[in-house]
Amino acid sequence: MSAPKVPYVTHNNGSKMQAIGLGTYTSLGGDCERAVRDAIDVGYRHIDTAYFYENEHEVGKAVRDKIAEGVIKREDIFITSKLWCHFHEPDRVEYACRKSLANFGLDYIDLYLMHWPYSYVHRGDNVMMPTNAKGEVELSDVDYLDTWKAMEKLQEKGLVKNIGVSNFNSEQLARLLSNCKIKPIHNQIECHPGLNQKPLLALCKKHDIVVTAYCPLGRPEPAKKIPVYLFDDKVKAIGEKYNKSPAQVVLRYLIELGAVPIPKSVNKNRMIENFSVFDFKLSPEDHKIMDSYNTGDRLIPMEHAKKSIHYPFNIEY
Repeated sequence: MSAPKVPYVTHNNGSKMQAIGLGTYTSLGGDCERAVRDAIDVGYRHIDTAYFYENEHEVGKAVRDKIAEGVIKREDIFITSKLWCHFHEPDRVEYACRKSLANFGLDYIDLYLMHWPYSYVHRGDNVMMPTNAKGEVELSDVDYLDTWKAMEKLQEKGLVKNIGVSNFNSEQLARLLSNCKIKPIHNQIECHPGLNQKPLLALCKKHDIVVTAYCPLGRPEPAKKIPVYLFDDKVKAIGEKYNKSPAQVVLRYLIELGAVPIPKSVNKNRMIENFSVFDFKLSPEDHKIMDSYNTGDRLIPMEHAKKSIHYPFNIEY
């Protein structure tokens, strides 16, 4: 079973990326390596990971294997990784990037994102969530503008092809756009029918910034029948109309809103299913139904960072 041809999106600097990608959060060890190899065989050319996911080595190994097999060339595949919060000090940024490159075993990263606008104290490269004696995460006050300036140098040196941000709100994006030398090409945000992010999507479109949607399927728990939109009869009926599953309807909805979804899977058949969403279109009535699931509730509120002046979720979008 082969997947259909997938369109590409073009960024504000002319670089291109598949309009859907493979997410790898919580995909570890051999499962991750096998998933990335399977995804490449299926036709995925856009893989999303991060230093925080602790699987860059596995992603890189799978990509290098497929290059060695002649399935792909390096330039065929678009790899996204992210700068974690304890590397925000400008003098740590290049070090962190080179550490990710060493993990991948590759010469460059296609897209390097600032994972969050806030920062943590550095207590060691592998101490992802440093905590104090009270068990509170130790925040630092590094300004994301200073971090961004260091990221611009990574692109100038050729260590990364593109740079962008993740989890930035409208005010943070505006401030960054007013103070940057290299414009971000991306803002990766939580986006699914329960949090459809229409205002932020519109703002990013206005500034020619592509939005990647993480948690696009809302982290399904079939036993609990959540999220509701994956198990609701109304969404099932939409799917039946197009001979598609509820998950395919959800992914198509996000694509039509203007987002690039990155569903995570380690199941090859599910990867093909997630990939097969470019041969149908939802009607305005379908969109009204999908819009009705928007509660604005976040799966990833990162409440431990609320004390940071750079916490992104204190405003509407």
